[in-house]
Amino acid sequence: MKKASHMFLAGIITGVLISLALVFLLAPKLMFSVSESKYDFATTKALIEKATPENQWSMPHQYDLQATMKKHGFDVDPVTVFSICKPDIAVKILGNDVNRHISAMMPCRVAIYEKEDGKTYIARMNAGLLAKLLGNEVNAVMGEAETGSEIILESVLKK
Repeated sequence: MKKASHMFLAGIITGVLISLALVFLLAPKLMFSVSESKYDFATTKALIEKATPENQWSMPHQYDLQATMKKHGFDVDPVTVFSICKPDIAVKILGNDVNRHISAMMPCRVAIYEKEDGKTYIARMNAGLLAKLLGNEVNAVMGEAETGSEIILESVLKK
C-alpha cells in the first residue's frame, strides 16, 4: 500500500514537472506570431504605414530602435516598432474600470526587423491566445483588435 502511494505521488510530481517544462519551452513561441515579409525592410515599413490609416486605424507612435541603439553606441540591424490603435475598439477596454488594466498591452504593437539572412520579419503579440485567458468581454475585444491588425499586415506577409 505504501509503495503504491509513493508511486502515485511520484507520478503526480513527474506530471507537474513535465507540464512546467512544456510551458517554459512552448510559451515564448505561442505568445508571439512571427511572419516573413514578402518585401524588404523599407517597402514593408512603407506598406504598413499606408495600410494602417486605409483600414481606419491610427499609428500614434513609431520607434526606430536601430537609431535609438546607435545613440547609445550599439549597432543593430533595422528594427521599427509601430504602435497602432483603433479607438472604437480601444474604448471598450479603456472605458471601464474593470478592464482598464489591460491598457498595459495597448496599443497593439507590430515590430518589423531584419535578420542576418537579409530577410524582413513582422512580429506581433498573439493577442487571441492571451485574450482567451482574460475572460469573455476582453476576449471579444482583443479578438477584434487582432483581426484588424492582421488585415493591416496581410499585404506584406509571405504566405
